Amino acid sequence: MDEVFAANRAELCGTVTAAPVFSHESRGLRFFTFPLETLRLSGTPDTLNVVLREDFVRCQPLEPGRRVRVAGELRSFNNKSGVGSRLVLTVYTRELTDADGEPDDNHISLTGAICKTPCCRVTPMGREICDIILAVPRRYRRSDYIPVIAWGAQSRALADAPVGTKISVRGRLQSRAYTKVIDGRSEQRRAFEVSAADVFAV
Repeated sequence: MDEVFAANRAELCGTVTAAPVFSHESRGLRFFTFPLETLRLSGTPDTLNVVLREDFVRCQPLEPGRRVRVAGELRSFNNKSGVGSRLVLTVYTRELTDADGEPDDNHISLTGAICKTPCCRVTPMGREICDIILAVPRRYRRSDYIPVIAWGAQSRALADAPVGTKISVRGRLQSRAYTKVIDGRSEQRRAFEVSAADVFAV
């Protein structure tokens, strides 16, 4: 198995909510993006960004309401346009299949190194939470920088982890709306992060 793919695996199953639109071009290939909605067990929806090559779009028209399963990798990039979130997470598609009748699914598996001092706090509801940034290796000596949140006992275990600590994370990719105040004006934005169900030392 490809070592990079083994360190970064994403599998989603959900509903297409809008048709793909052109995203960018790289190495002579055109890429498109579309939003995929997956439901948590609580029924709360997460709307996630999926990126795929043009040949996927040509072979399988993606219309709103279509149920699909996406397997690939979780990618990050810095949005320097000044519009929207600064750090953007997308699922890069390696496989795309129909998923009629299948339940929603959202699984992320990452192995990497903590690259920023963990930040721990207690939520207004009294839950312990720890924010980390995980550097996950990609091809060509690049890395994806993925925000991860851990809860409870796992957050306490990560609280004193030094930068460079290698861990594996299993969890789900989730979206979260928040309000950003710029020059006195409120602007609605959306953040993406991996909510960890399990964390293991490597």
